[in-house]
Amino acid sequence: MKGYVYLFTLIVSFFSFSQERKKIHLKKYQISFLSNSLVETSGLSFSNNKLLTLNDSGNPNEVYEINPTDGIILNKIQTDLPNTDWEAISYHKDTLYIGDFGNNLGKRKNLSITALIRKDSTKFSTTKNLDFEYADQLDFSNKPLRHNFDCETMIVQQNKIHLFTKEWKSKKTSHYIIDQSKKEKQVLTKTEEFNLQYLATDGYYFDNKLYLIGYTKTGRIFLTIFECDENLKISDSKFKKYKLGSALRFGQVEGITINTNGIYISAEGFNKFIFNAKPSLYFIPFSDL
Repeated sequence: MKGYVYLFTLIVSFFSFSQERKKIHLKKYQISFLSNSLVETSGLSFSNNKLLTLNDSGNPNEVYEINPTDGIILNKIQTDLPNTDWEAISYHKDTLYIGDFGNNLGKRKNLSITALIRKDSTKFSTTKNLDFEYADQLDFSNKPLRHNFDCETMIVQQNKIHLFTKEWKSKKTSHYIIDQSKKEKQVLTKTEEFNLQYLATDGYYFDNKLYLIGYTKTGRIFLTIFECDENLKISDSKFKKYKLGSALRFGQVEGITINTNGIYISAEGFNKFIFNAKPSLYFIPFSDL
């Protein structure tokens, strides 16, 4: 009996390993290095054939327009928002959404998403704030990188905003939904969870597919593509998983957005010990998936 158990374990391990070994060598798809002004780029979205990105905590409260063909900054757009920890950006139906909900320490109680409209070529102004908390977070003690209530993935779909968490402790992702029609602070209940096995850092919904990107604590970069409808339910979805390389070489992937040609990925710089990865922009055509 023990032999059968061992054989079964080998078979399961083989298929799990095979699934993760679908490789895309990210270096092949590099468009350019990004400006040092974007060394902590976190989030990516399209607007009028330009890419929008931003930096996370400790950086100016600016949105950057960059050229998708060479990564050059075309414009810096001011906002009237504090940057506590910006981690996501989405441009949807002429409205810009900024997710200020980065929570590496697990103790934030001021999580929010702000919707803005463009006043002119250099400035956005706030139209509404969507404040929220997680119903299942009861502990707000300081637990750096040891909890399940961080988030960097925000997808605006119709009148809903879908969040997929970055779970340091479980390596899963949980799906929460915000109703844009509500003005009061929302207490979000988990709708589903998925054993992603890495930290989700951004996502995008396109053509009945959800794309989630991120990396493990050891720096292995992954992209998972789920087949799903506009409700973005993934727990029983068919999916494909790709290994893209190492964050130690290519940077910490923090942004993903898509057009009809393929996938754009942005990575913030990584500089630690002997490793020095510059912030970068990548493009993977659909034909190569």
